[in-house]
Amino acid sequence: MLRYILFLLYFTKSSYAFKEMAASRLENVTQTISRLLEGYDIRLRPNFGGEPLFVGMDLTIASFDAISEVNMDYTITMYLNQYWRDERLAFNAFAPLDSKDNRGVNDALTLSGDFAEKIWVPDTFFANDKNSFLHDVTERNKLVRLAGDGAVTYGMRFTTTLACMMDLHYYPLDSQNCTVEIESYGYTVMDVVMYWKPTPVRGVEEAELPQFTIIGYETNDRKEELATGIYQRLSLSFKLQRNIGYFVFQTYLPSILIVMLSWVSFWINHEATSARVALGITTVLTMTTISTGVRSSLPRISYVKAIDIYLVMCFVFVFAALLEYAAVNYTYWGARAKKKSKKTKEAEQKVTSSGKSPKAETTSCSTEDIIELQDVRMSPIASLRNRHNSNLGWAVGSDSVDIAKFPPSFRIARSYGSSRSGLRYRGNRGPAQNRPKMLHAIRRGASVLKVTLPKIKDVNIIDKYSRVVFPVSFLAFNAGYWIFYVLE
Repeated sequence: MLRYILFLLYFTKSSYAFKEMAASRLENVTQTISRLLEGYDIRLRPNFGGEPLFVGMDLTIASFDAISEVNMDYTITMYLNQYWRDERLAFNAFAPLDSKDNRGVNDALTLSGDFAEKIWVPDTFFANDKNSFLHDVTERNKLVRLAGDGAVTYGMRFTTTLACMMDLHYYPLDSQNCTVEIESYGYTVMDVVMYWKPTPVRGVEEAELPQFTIIGYETNDRKEELATGIYQRLSLSFKLQRNIGYFVFQTYLPSILIVMLSWVSFWINHEATSARVALGITTVLTMTTISTGVRSSLPRISYVKAIDIYLVMCFVFVFAALLEYAAVNYTYWGARAKKKSKKTKEAEQKVTSSGKSPKAETTSCSTEDIIELQDVRMSPIASLRNRHNSNLGWAVGSDSVDIAKFPPSFRIARSYGSSRSGLRYRGNRGPAQNRPKMLHAIRRGASVLKVTLPKIKDVNIIDKYSRVVFPVSFLAFNAGYWIFYVLE
């Protein structure tokens, strides 16, 4: 019992002594801080007038928030720590920071961020900064730590938007270099020299971005010569590789499917005009919509990007598929017009050789000729209608056929240089010498080109060749495109 009472007395005495020591130590720290700030001039850097002050830097990456190709910048949240030594703030100059003295006089003092407003701090800024803010929840995210030998650690947490000039020639198969440029705003190398700490950057391995992968980083320092002097600049460069998965599913794959859809028209009958034209126009408009959506997320730059080349070539393929049907249609109706013209000439020759009057011959076959003429007049190609009509120089009497059986356009009675009326084939409306010279030149060029083109007897041959040429050409383009941009 007596031993227990003695133990309680000893414990009470020790606790009282410890509280007394803690109170005395707190009072000493308060007095120490007050003594350090007494006569301290915040306007003068440490070692003013002597050797330049060395300021160490290190960064801890908290997160990459956004990367914008339109604004050419990226947003990052980081911790910035700065280290220097101010002998005016030394409160135990005989012991280093890592002293293991247990008396407490050599411990580092961790103070609130407001203490930084009472001492000198470097005027550090980011040379490529666009907008920055210091986090203040729940208090301003700043710290000041003083060591006994005057070493100062000044840290803060902030979010900054930094400029990053991107080269988008290979977009979206590109890689970018985005930098963090740290520099003293007012102190030249004669006053302040900045340097990277042995471990300059932390947290890069844990940082993640939705569209990019950080494949590496490097730090360097250099001197920048400006109008006001030579300054030390620290640079941290991130190597970013763009992830292509998003663009494969949003741009490349839909474009490939649209091009393949345009090939369906090669298997549709050439007489189904509405189906083939509607399919061709739909694919062209869809490619235009995809191209517009891609351009809206990019800056208005003058050079050509990789995705522009791909979308333009896809547009060319779908447009060529539409033009292929125009060629098929032109060839089909042109062949029918030639066939009819040949029949007409043969009929004229028979009439001339037999000595019969043109009117009598006409009455014997006028109904068949006009019905076939109606097919030609319904052709969607105006040049075929005009060319056919120009070859018909003889008229059909209104008494040989029932005019009410034909459309109103066929029942119009016209006379070109004659007083006769009735059902007539349309002829030339005016002499050729009155037409513009440019029109004559175009027609002569078209006739020359027509002679050089191969004769196609069956229009289905064009579709058969297109079923092979278009897929092979598109496959060859894709092979060259991906080999060039992926292996580059």
